Amino acid sequence: MPEKKQHHEQESHEAEHHGPRPFWSGTITFGLVSLPVSLFVATRSKRVALRMIDHEGEPLARRYFCPKEKTALEPEEIVRGYEIEKNKFVLVDEEELDSIAPVKSQEIDLRRFVPVDGIDPMFFQRAYFLAPSQGAIKPYRLMAKSMEETERAGIATCVIRGKEYLLAILSYKGILRAEILRFADELRTPADIGLPKIKKAKNKTVSQMVKSINANSRKTLDRDELLDERAARILGIVDEKLEADEDVIHDPEDIEDEGKEDESVPVDLMAVLKQSLQQKAHSSGQRGEKKSSGKSKRAAGSKKKRNGRKKDTGTRDDMTRDELYTKARDLDIVGRSRMTKSELAAATKGT
Repeated sequence: MPEKKQHHEQESHEAEHHGPRPFWSGTITFGLVSLPVSLFVATRSKRVALRMIDHEGEPLARRYFCPKEKTALEPEEIVRGYEIEKNKFVLVDEEELDSIAPVKSQEIDLRRFVPVDGIDPMFFQRAYFLAPSQGAIKPYRLMAKSMEETERAGIATCVIRGKEYLLAILSYKGILRAEILRFADELRTPADIGLPKIKKAKNKTVSQMVKSINANSRKTLDRDELLDERAARILGIVDEKLEADEDVIHDPEDIEDEGKEDESVPVDLMAVLKQSLQQKAHSSGQRGEKKSSGKSKRAAGSKKKRNGRKKDTGTRDDMTRDELYTKARDLDIVGRSRMTKSELAAATKGT
């Protein structure tokens, strides 16, 4: 295979992407350089979240509440305001916000380059990968290699979803990464939080500390040290409760009736076929008969009814678990979601 053709196929293969879709697509512009790229989120939220629910398992919703009138507000009743002093606001409406919104652009305006170690890590907010678009492999490689060799980071601005961001573009092992930066006024200074002026430490104690640091130093940070132990413990509690079926709130629609066969238990196929034929014959015998005042039985093979059960006559034995649960809900019986069919029948008995 000719070298030129082989190189072209290699670039096409590198440009293919089989992962998640890009968060944003645009072009890095710097002087006469124009590099089309796609932005991919480099982090993912793996925090264990516990949702707020009521004791029946219904997820709760947050609403804005007026403490003065003691009422919940609808979206159209809510306006925005800038607090200039306690309980004194200047209103700002949506039209005014739209008028100062940044102009939509698909460009990452690369303005200047600075030393990588000159950016305080406190400014870093969120990381993204910059992937080259197809046909832009060569300029992408060139920029990544040049930035890595000069140990420089590019400072740029970019408009994403109607908001302007400040970016730092970094290069590491041939891959460009974009870090959204916090603005200067978003960071506190030691004086802002009242830290006192630090006195100079004694040389002897500094030497002792340096020895201790060197003794406990490692060349790289072990990823195992970055594991979220609290999240692992929470998931451990959840797994234990699931296995014991303890404190598990089931959706009534997903709960199978107690009388339904367990698929894990061997089934007598001949008995099932015999019962099916009997039900079919019974259904055929009943076909054509008129229903009278709601007292007729359901057809065993009807598609609209499940498992050939008889119509509810009001007795607990004939009612399904879903029907018993609905009755318990109407009676506002506490703990009904965790009750079995027999428990529901006992709880609703005599009502």
